Amino acid sequence: MNNTINVSIDCVPAALREFFAEHSTIALAFSGGTDSSYLLYAAKACGANVHAYYVSTPFQPQFELDDAKLLAESLHADMTVLTDKVVKSNPKDRCYYCKNQVFGGILKAAKEDGFTEIMDGTNASDDAGDRPGMRALKEMKVLSPLRLSGITKTALREYSRNAGLFTWNKPAYACLATRVPSGISIEASVLKDVEWAEKSLSD
Repeated sequence: MNNTINVSIDCVPAALREFFAEHSTIALAFSGGTDSSYLLYAAKACGANVHAYYVSTPFQPQFELDDAKLLAESLHADMTVLTDKVVKSNPKDRCYYCKNQVFGGILKAAKEDGFTEIMDGTNASDDAGDRPGMRALKEMKVLSPLRLSGITKTALREYSRNAGLFTWNKPAYACLATRVPSGISIEASVLKDVEWAEKSLSD
């Protein structure tokens, strides 16, 4: 079965075209969600040399990795899957430390592959005040072209639908660790239980 998605620069807004004209070789922190999936599509449509890096942790359900692999394959995009251990310490600013660890791994792998810049799928609708992980991204100089271009989640879904991406209406999905109250140790077994419960509810 041919799952190839034909990319077209017509589905990419001018602001993103300008971004990739200035950053033509770049790594992508790839989750398989709506935001980073469209960003991968846009990079390919603009002719950028892009490499997607997916960090697999027990914080994510299996379907996220499956979607990421399918989307990358459909776009004929290079993708590397990295593995990371669970951050068991669970303070209130857990996301800050998690982002440092996850993006640190991506930066290391990307540098070894010849990429000096990295981007993520943060969009203009994301509230920096409600996402402690953004502090880590700023410190590591991670670029967020969707946010820089003023592209909101609503606009992003429309662009993705027009591009023919199956992720265009994918529900936003927070990592499994956000279901565990601060101060309670995050264990792999707990995350597995959470994943099972959420899949059951979804079904």
